[in-house]
Amino acid sequence: MSLDRIDMPLLKKISETSGAPGFEKNVRKLLIEELKDIVDDYYVDNMGNLITIKKSNTANAKKFMFAAHMDEIGFMVKYIDDNGYIRFQTLGGFDPKTLTSLRVKVHGKKDLLGVMGCKPIHSMSAAERQKVVTNEEYFIDCGLSKEEIEKHVKIGDSITRWQEVEMIGDLINGKSLDDRVCVYALVEVMKALKNQDVPVDVYGVFTVQEEVGLRGAQVAGHGVSPDFGIALDVTVANDIPGLSPQDYVTQMGKGTSIKHFDGGTICDRRMVEYLETVAEKNEITNQPEVLPFGGTDTANIQRMPKNGSIAGALSIPMRYLHQTTEMAHPTDVVAMIDLCVKAVTEIDRIVIND
Repeated sequence: MSLDRIDMPLLKKISETSGAPGFEKNVRKLLIEELKDIVDDYYVDNMGNLITIKKSNTANAKKFMFAAHMDEIGFMVKYIDDNGYIRFQTLGGFDPKTLTSLRVKVHGKKDLLGVMGCKPIHSMSAAERQKVVTNEEYFIDCGLSKEEIEKHVKIGDSITRWQEVEMIGDLINGKSLDDRVCVYALVEVMKALKNQDVPVDVYGVFTVQEEVGLRGAQVAGHGVSPDFGIALDVTVANDIPGLSPQDYVTQMGKGTSIKHFDGGTICDRRMVEYLETVAEKNEITNQPEVLPFGGTDTANIQRMPKNGSIAGALSIPMRYLHQTTEMAHPTDVVAMIDLCVKAVTEIDRIVIND
């Protein structure tokens, strides 16, 4: 079973560690500890991206970059009222209806648990009950007075959702699996490559601030300037009631998806066809992905190198994306890891002048 190949304690630790956009320090520290004795070299750039490197023994080796973003959608403290309620700035895209009664952690001098509150339905007018509560109408209740809050929290501190990773049936369930499940996958890829002779220098890059505009990948794509690049992210699994099959982007349990298109990138056909060929040859479960909206780090991996890069993306199908709880299938996670490893070891097969 695919779950047997997943290090659940590590995935749990990566998912539950805080790291809102611009506040990725804790998860970056965790990843350095996990990989510092695995990779040949690593560094943190001025933007905060963690770049880990597996070197090739081939002279003048080309560069192959993987990117998975460390940040998670979150919030920033912007006001504390006289009763201790916290108002916030969102960091990343939220569906407001998913925030009601959400449990959060406010990261100040010490972490404070809080609950996302709004006007109760009993106090709403008939008209108010018909509309979705906006982000601006929510507040965070930590159960403390203003004086107690301000002993630990100040304007500008980060806030993240709080929830533990659990198995629900056959599926992995938790907060911030976007993109922590792919961060986990990239860690496993770098571990798998440790004792392999690879034909390229492999850059395992953990980027920052993806959720607020792919900002870390812009710097990392320019700095690493890879010849080949693959972004690792999640995508929409539409195999739920209320949607027709023609509206599906991907389905859970059908393997990692090979991206063709999203709102920010037309993936290089050479990379798409190469990944399809490698997956078929190695019997790795996969599915195509055409995402009509949204974007990933692929865009900046493709465009920021001086001459561009031959870039594509692999995705893990996910239910309830950017909602309170996200779900992923172990089969899809394992397929992503396997395809990444094989893609690196066979990359010299790719046609680059077609």
